[in-house]
Amino acid sequence: MRAVRGLVLVCLLAPLLQGCLVVGATALAADVAIGTAGAAVGVAGKAVDVVIPDGDDDDDR
Repeated sequence: MRAVRGLVLVCLLAPLLQGCLVVGATALAADVAIGTAGAAVGVAGKAVDVVIPDGDDDDDR
């Protein structure tokens, strides 16, 4: 009887756990997309600074 109860409990909880996995995977994908977009913006900003100098040099003498 105890094994049957455990099996029923696992069968009832399985869909809930799968939902958590879907949410976790979605959050991971969103974090990766945000990180990639942030890196691309940073690189584009550096490229603009190289092409269009604003007179703000780090090695002022």
